[in-house]
Amino acid sequence: MEMALDEARAAAARGEVPVGAVVVSPSGAVVARAGNRTRELNDPTAHAEMLAIRAACAALGAERLTGHDLYVTLEPCPMCAAAISFARLRRLYYGASDPKSGGVAQGARVFAHPQCHHAPEVYDGIAANEASALLTSFFEARR
Repeated sequence: MEMALDEARAAAARGEVPVGAVVVSPSGAVVARAGNRTRELNDPTAHAEMLAIRAACAALGAERLTGHDLYVTLEPCPMCAAAISFARLRRLYYGASDPKSGGVAQGARVFAHPQCHHAPEVYDGIAANEASALLTSFFEARR
């Protein structure tokens, strides 16, 4: 999760919402890491999770990440939760919950829907205080 926090800090330094994500292989090797780049790329889908999943699939030459884990600093939104399911990630570890836009434990609860083909194991609250503090300070500075 420390690498995901590093990616979140780098995103904040670029003026992006500070969210970071890291994909880890079954052996524990980092396959891909990314931070939000929606503003930089003018792409509403350029969330940290989406970028990390895309990079991991490209690096592995595969459309699925079976057996891999994703660490992300903020509860994924419904779009990212769906991508996590489509990628067949084994486990999702996330930091801060997102009562406003979350799609895992809040709001849409994507993995709980009968239409969801794959639900990863979910572990929340990992480094939640630090992840929340990054987000809070980022948004306070913009008010």
